[in-house]
Amino acid sequence: MELHKHIFLVGFMGCGKSTVAKLLSESYNVRHIDTDAEIVNEQKMSIADIFERYGEEHFRKLETNLLLRLKEEAPAVIACGGGMAVRDANIDIMKSCGTVIMLTATPETIYKRVRHQTDRPILNGHMNVEYISDLMDKRTPYYNRASDVKVTTDNTSPEEIVQKIVEII
Repeated sequence: MELHKHIFLVGFMGCGKSTVAKLLSESYNVRHIDTDAEIVNEQKMSIADIFERYGEEHFRKLETNLLLRLKEEAPAVIACGGGMAVRDANIDIMKSCGTVIMLTATPETIYKRVRHQTDRPILNGHMNVEYISDLMDKRTPYYNRASDVKVTTDNTSPEEIVQKIVEII
């Protein structure tokens, strides 16, 4: 199988973007990129530290700059940070050079997946289903606007999700 443009995976944190991106990239024999990991590597500090030191807006600008660079690179499978689709500029860039796939999960599923993690600055002090649900409600319109395709990840293995995406593409 050959990939002619990027595949961007968007959606709320904990919906499986990083895991699915790795497996999907293997299916297409292309590079997989995790935008959060890429920014951490470039900035030589954790996302939590970037948020604390420079604020969320600075982090969002780093995401946009990364997308602009990726636009010029060979097709890859790209797992986007949970807030990537909140900026219209990011949506425009992704749509101009790839297919945008929204992975979804219920707030309860998200909570089960992320409840023991400490590297989610948006959830620090708010690790509960109600807060996750409220934040998902705010972000879902952006994800919907960005996405070309939606794939549900609840009660589905990463391999099954990859198979669904391959069939769609």
